Amino acid sequence: MKVRIGFGFGVRTKLNDGGFAEVVDALEALQFDSLWLSERIGGEAPDPLVGMAYAAGRTTHLKFGMSVMVLPGRNPVVLAKELATLDRMSGGRLLPAFGLGVADPHEQQAFGVERAGRAKLFDEAIAVLRGCWAEGALTHHGEHFHYDGLEVRPKPRQHHVDIWLGGIAPSELRRVGRLADGWLPSFVTPDDAARGREVIEATAAEHDRRIDPEHFGALIPYAQAPLPDAVVAGLAKRRPDLDDPTVLVPQGWDALIDTIDRFVAAGTSKFVVLPIVEPATPDAWVRHLEAAAPIVLARQT
Repeated sequence: MKVRIGFGFGVRTKLNDGGFAEVVDALEALQFDSLWLSERIGGEAPDPLVGMAYAAGRTTHLKFGMSVMVLPGRNPVVLAKELATLDRMSGGRLLPAFGLGVADPHEQQAFGVERAGRAKLFDEAIAVLRGCWAEGALTHHGEHFHYDGLEVRPKPRQHHVDIWLGGIAPSELRRVGRLADGWLPSFVTPDDAARGREVIEATAAEHDRRIDPEHFGALIPYAQAPLPDAVVAGLAKRRPDLDDPTVLVPQGWDALIDTIDRFVAAGTSKFVVLPIVEPATPDAWVRHLEAAAPIVLARQT
């Protein structure tokens, strides 16, 4: 099992003005596997598509993905061309991950899709994306999209672009089994990952599919100091089923490594680690990555 570790920038990152380049350069130089960009219309985080393109132009080995990009509300054909172009120009380093979007009225207003209608729209948009990336023309007639002999070029550099999805709700796990090539949930425990994998693999088998055993991952937020009260409150709101939601955020490098090891024991091998309180400046980011690399990357195989 190949363990790979990438770094994520959360929805609250302010790496927009100058610092983004230095941090991307450090990730490449330190040989992290990948960079993952979050999306929030009303937040400071850079747009993931623009950020990935910028990172691709500065690097030669670093892979990049979205954790996650909202799909409902986007034109899937235009997005398919954009992502295929980026995959071609980067030499096949794209790792697309999609979601339905957060349950937030502001974000839902921005994307123009009612919450109740997102799931069916999402599922059909995934089918359109795959159809656009396949060889030949696309003919598709669904509830939301209609195309006859549509040619979308260029095709991606990768022969098959793996689509990653997240989520741990039962409906989300079943969607991964039906539609995805990989699973990248966030704010989960190793036990959550093991149980979720069982549901995903069972659902995939029901649909004559198989998820590559190497394509089970997790986004792991971590901290280097006691968690602020606001963060603890946010964790409790996100996971009210846990007696102590702070277990979702290992504190200190040793705790992070222990958490990764427990995920690996549960069959998870692809990781995105994310400082839940990010370094304050680009220079602090680079120092943080330099401290993290010899510790965290020792777990890569």
